[in-house]
Amino acid sequence: MSFFLNWRDFEGTNPEKFFKTTLWQGEHVMIGLNCLEPNQTQPVHAHAGADKFYFVLSGAGRFSVGDEEKTVEAGSVVIAPAGIAHGVTNTGAEPLSLLIGIAPGIK
Repeated sequence: MSFFLNWRDFEGTNPEKFFKTTLWQGEHVMIGLNCLEPNQTQPVHAHAGADKFYFVLSGAGRFSVGDEEKTVEAGSVVIAPAGIAHGVTNTGAEPLSLLIGIAPGIK
């Protein structure tokens, strides 16, 4: 196992549903990559007992967290505390790549 990962090595696409993959799963945290093509959506959902963050690596998207909605671009961090509904839609013309972390990790 390498302790050094380049997220671009894990990028992918799926025309039917957004692409997601796990970069690393530990006992206490899961780190993954979500890639959304233009107009693809990760439906609103919540994780009971697990906090989540999205770090926008590239692209732009409209995020929903609880009662708030905001469009953000690369460099932004979006926080979704445990139990709070959240989701995202790629509103840009380019792919949207998101580094995600969930703690404790969901198995």
